[in-house]
Amino acid sequence: MTAITYEHIKTCKQSGARLGKVHTPHGTFETPIFMPVGTLATVKTMSPEDLKDMNAQIILSNTYHLWLRPGHDIIQEAGGLHKFMNWDKPILTDSGGFQVFSLSDLRKIEEEGVHFRNHLNGDKLFLSPEKAMQIQNALGSDIMMAFDECPPYPAEHDYMKKSVERTSRWAERCLSAHERPADQGLFGIVQGGEYEDLRKQSAEDLVSLDFPGYAVGGLSVGEPKHVMNRVLEFTTPHLPVNKPRYLMGVGSPDALIDGAIRGIDMFDCVLPTRIARNGTLMTSTGRLVVRNAKYARDFRPLDENCDCHVCQNYSRAYIRHLVKCEETFGFRLTSYHNLYFLLKLMEQVRQAIREDRLLDFREEFFEQYGFNKPNAKNF
Repeated sequence: MTAITYEHIKTCKQSGARLGKVHTPHGTFETPIFMPVGTLATVKTMSPEDLKDMNAQIILSNTYHLWLRPGHDIIQEAGGLHKFMNWDKPILTDSGGFQVFSLSDLRKIEEEGVHFRNHLNGDKLFLSPEKAMQIQNALGSDIMMAFDECPPYPAEHDYMKKSVERTSRWAERCLSAHERPADQGLFGIVQGGEYEDLRKQSAEDLVSLDFPGYAVGGLSVGEPKHVMNRVLEFTTPHLPVNKPRYLMGVGSPDALIDGAIRGIDMFDCVLPTRIARNGTLMTSTGRLVVRNAKYARDFRPLDENCDCHVCQNYSRAYIRHLVKCEETFGFRLTSYHNLYFLLKLMEQVRQAIREDRLLDFREEFFEQYGFNKPNAKNF
């Protein structure tokens, strides 16, 4: 028995998007889905009760950060990450690879793993496929991620080819080191940058290892949206139809819809909570920067079309006041709204797939949001 199974429910006749369910040891979630990010065992300013209230079905936590603070041994002693943070639904942990390659300027990549420095205090650290598995096994997440190399964008073909081959070798080592396959599913990560031949090679390498799910990594790292969409178009056909597909680090509304159209089931990103702390909101009619002076006497809700408890109870003027004063409650309200907006968006995407009208929904949403306007502002 594998810990993670994918149940396909329907393919949208209009778009080709997939409707499905992923079954895990801590419950089932519907796809396509957005996963709020709880880097340090908490989604910033949100309680587990808040997340359940907005119908979050799965959250993500970060292996690298939890390894440093409080330590995977402490979390294991607490009974695992679910008990430690009082969250009884599915959890996905990333491998720490992205943080190693993005947070540390002083790093050395070897076949054995990566030498780098702790971004908090400068201490020397070493992370390998085996260590990443050890940490995630101790955390007890439902879905673990293989340790991969995250090359920068853009990267030369020759470098990317060597990187893909290394990631494939590391994936084999992750499988060998994984100690809890019965209750923790391990996903492989397809790399290859913008190169079609390397994405195909990476996908074929990983599919041959028979992971219970697959992620597409190395996107949303600075490339234009049309490049990301093109990479998805030539990558997802190489992934099994009976297993979940996860696009890492993507959370803007347009990218979620476009990713679903291209066969992606799972998404995550810190975007909704990060921009919320700067007073930037996602609304049904586009981006709203509540810090702006024009909202000082605006007593309407953030989004008049939103039924979240923030929009039902608080005004733009009040939230602007809180954010300008750096009151934590203001960040809590803006974060709640943005997360609710994306989770609701994915509910609408799933319904559009059921009704075979996702392309029509995309057109309607983009028009109302303002994505179709020249020089439209995104996040």
